[in-house]
Amino acid sequence: MFIDFFLTLKKHRVPVSLRELLDLIDALKKGVVFADVEAFYSLSKIIMVKDEIHYDRFDRAFADYFEGVEAIDIFDTLLPEDWLRKEFEKQLSAEEKAQLQAMGGLEKLMETLKQRLAEQQKRHAGGNKWIGTGGTSPFGAYGYNPEGIRVGQDGNRNRRAVKVWDKREFRNFDQDRELGTRNIKLALKKLRKFARDGNSDKLDLNQTIRSTAQNAGLLDIKMEQERHNAVKVLMFFDVGGSMDDYIHTCEELFAAAHSEFKHMEFYYFHNCLYEQVWQDNQRRYSETIAVDEILRTFGRDYKVIFVGDATMGPYEILYPGGSVEHWNEKPGVEWMQKVLNHFDHVAWLNPQPEPHWHYYHSIGIMKDIIQNKMYPLTVDGIGRAIKDLS
Repeated sequence: MFIDFFLTLKKHRVPVSLRELLDLIDALKKGVVFADVEAFYSLSKIIMVKDEIHYDRFDRAFADYFEGVEAIDIFDTLLPEDWLRKEFEKQLSAEEKAQLQAMGGLEKLMETLKQRLAEQQKRHAGGNKWIGTGGTSPFGAYGYNPEGIRVGQDGNRNRRAVKVWDKREFRNFDQDRELGTRNIKLALKKLRKFARDGNSDKLDLNQTIRSTAQNAGLLDIKMEQERHNAVKVLMFFDVGGSMDDYIHTCEELFAAAHSEFKHMEFYYFHNCLYEQVWQDNQRRYSETIAVDEILRTFGRDYKVIFVGDATMGPYEILYPGGSVEHWNEKPGVEWMQKVLNHFDHVAWLNPQPEPHWHYYHSIGIMKDIIQNKMYPLTVDGIGRAIKDLS
């Protein structure tokens, strides 16, 4: 059984090893959980999943393997598949729905479900008692009851089920999902580098225990320096034009990065980097900062991240005067090259969906300029960018 479960996790690209499988089997042998699907779900997730970005894949694999409750022998009775097929949907009026009464909570529902399974001998549909489809019974699918157990239905309809066996609570953690501040922070954590400096003002518990044990039990307190996030980040955000479609995503990225890194500076540009950038979009024409000044101010050790869709006319990158807002004496490619020559680590995050990149010649040009270090603005893309920046 658990070999098949293990293979299902692998099929859904959950990175598990035989070590986790053996740990799960050992936990079950010791009776950590018994005859409880929810407890098994929680236990197996704790043991088998080592990174929360894989929670959603685990949930899908778990639902795939157990196929909801259709394939789970809850009360030593398997529900025949043909009982659970969608045959029709019963439409009830508001008055009819108001007349339905809940059965007294989940425990009562489970007790009654067990009795019904023992009594029922054939498929049933459209009624108010037996397990089936389209009726008002609290057990089944595609019907209505103010309090029930959903059995075999792809999704909820009236949102009144007390128990949903295959509910996926961590879908936002999947690496291919849309970004949110929470999972952006999760990806950015990989860029963290800590340094110890200053006075020793924090208790080092592990060293204190080790030293005390080596000192025949006499207390020997050890202190350590505070940990400080030493990584320094410099971000350039493309604003205006086609980037207006990605304002919310970029705001979330900015908020996450600002909270993660103590040393972070940011600037704005439009389409391509030229001789001037700015920090206040309301004063973008009156208060600008020269890129040469930035190169003099920040050291090579800063990690540089460009955020933009790189969608523009190729001439905006390659020719003098290519900017759509002002006359630039030097082409954008020269300014990009200056940044690449000064900083040791540079990457580009592109909110444009990666399958669309080949439709835009400018994206290919910019990708070549930054030596193919352009990544999609997804959790997985941020992770790959961080790997290059580290």
